Amino acid sequence: MTIDHDARLRRLKFRAWHRGFREADLILGPFAETHGPSLTPAQLDVLETLLEQSDREIYAWIVGQEPTPEAFETEIMAMIRKFRFEAHASRPPGDGA
Repeated sequence: MTIDHDARLRRLKFRAWHRGFREADLILGPFAETHGPSLTPAQLDVLETLLEQSDREIYAWIVGQEPTPEAFETEIMAMIRKFRFEAHASRPPGDGA
């Protein structure tokens, strides 16, 4: 990774963890931590554009409460949804988090 890529990734991780809507933080923050280092510059562009949207909209798109606009129905959105599903499926029974 280059210094520019590292700095960009640090900013992106911060933005993902500090959305202001806790439910979105708990999906986007861990996603950025886990997948961010392996994303291409083009994929980082897509994620940065997604993070410019409203927290509640992003969350609703991820969990399927609202249809995702075509512009945001991307490989990154699919990766986030899969990540959320796998994280949720791996929680021990009775873990309400």
